[in-house]
Amino acid sequence: MKTLRGILDYFRLKRQYKYSAKNIERYQLKALKDIVSYAKDKSPFYRDLYEDMTLETLDDFYKLPTINKQIMMDNFTDLNTCGIIKEDVSDYAVMREAERDHLHYYRNRYVVGLSSGTSGNKGIYITDRQLTERLPFVFLARSGISLRLLPFKILFMLRVFSQGFDDINSPFISLSYLSTMEPLDQVIDRINTLKINILMAPPSMVNRILPRVNEITADIKLVVTYAEVLSQEEKVKFKQAFASQVIEIYQASEGQMASACKHGHLHINEDLVFVELYDEEGKSVTQPGKVGHKMIITNLVNYAQPLIRYEMNDLIVLDDKCPCGSNFRRIKQVLGRHDDILYFYKGEGREIQYVFPDLFVRWIIVTSDAIREFKVIQDHINSITVKVDLMDSDTGMENRLKAKLTSEFGRFGIFKPQITIVQEKIRLPRERNKFKRFESHVEMPRSQV
Repeated sequence: MKTLRGILDYFRLKRQYKYSAKNIERYQLKALKDIVSYAKDKSPFYRDLYEDMTLETLDDFYKLPTINKQIMMDNFTDLNTCGIIKEDVSDYAVMREAERDHLHYYRNRYVVGLSSGTSGNKGIYITDRQLTERLPFVFLARSGISLRLLPFKILFMLRVFSQGFDDINSPFISLSYLSTMEPLDQVIDRINTLKINILMAPPSMVNRILPRVNEITADIKLVVTYAEVLSQEEKVKFKQAFASQVIEIYQASEGQMASACKHGHLHINEDLVFVELYDEEGKSVTQPGKVGHKMIITNLVNYAQPLIRYEMNDLIVLDDKCPCGSNFRRIKQVLGRHDDILYFYKGEGREIQYVFPDLFVRWIIVTSDAIREFKVIQDHINSITVKVDLMDSDTGMENRLKAKLTSEFGRFGIFKPQITIVQEKIRLPRERNKFKRFESHVEMPRSQV
């Protein structure tokens, strides 16, 4: 039954991708009405927020108040439609993080995501199991991948693995996971042993593989990047090194934002998320090439935790119409931080151990709910300064954070890091995408990187 539903999803997603502009607007209005109606019925938060408001047209929808991560987290218990208590699910997420065990569903039904996104404070995101089980078919329908590559043999690399990803395995998709912290020898061995034909990893991880690409004997047909901004220069470099197609997926905790077409261009998934772009004066941004000031999204498919007119910290730049023919808006650029990798000495020797930002983020955000924002600066190998901006007083936060970092570093053989914790106000630049949360001034020899 699950496979049959997935196949039907595949053809439906393919069909919707070819909608006319008028059909897209009609589809979105219906989807917006449906999720707003459901939220008003099942969520006490939205029931109160939309008490005297009606939704018949898109103009009505634009009048609904916006929310952000802080509002969402402050009202999490009343906002979700599943009767989930914020403190309970937060404790569960932190426990799974501490045990490094992510292959479980909360209440045997919900995938729980813990994220800081592009703001420093912790966010909790829940997705119904039935929705996560349909993700592989979104990938199939919206990746621009030829079905001639079936069966897909995928190596997926990120900081952690989750039950939702584990469920992707099926007769035609074999997905193997490796942490980005694994040694390169193990990564290359896994690629070759499993005859991987699709490599999925953040750009920073792909860059680490490049110097040893000649050791890869598997026939990689596609490189898929995510979690970080992929520059045009990197895209060209990866394509040449692997002699394969390179595509980017724009996935956020808040939703499946954009996928690649057959030409490799990113398109907003207009049937999965409703994206609004505005300039500094609050006017809608529709023209290609213009950098907006604010992006507001509505997840059209996640009814467990409705995110309606939710302000993102990401920004995107639209592009001209794509030659693939789809009327789904094409993205020219995703504006986000280009965080640096941090470097430390491993053991007592001079061997270098790298630490990716997405791993470091989790260590910090599980330490205190009071963290509003943070910044990590590295001027020397094995030495970091962590600046923390707190929303509320948190006695002992500095000692807990230092102990947490020291413990986690020890797991990777980093035994004597110099860690300085500083509490201070962190002001984001006017252009939020310019903010780098991880800044390393260490220049590594090419052989060490």
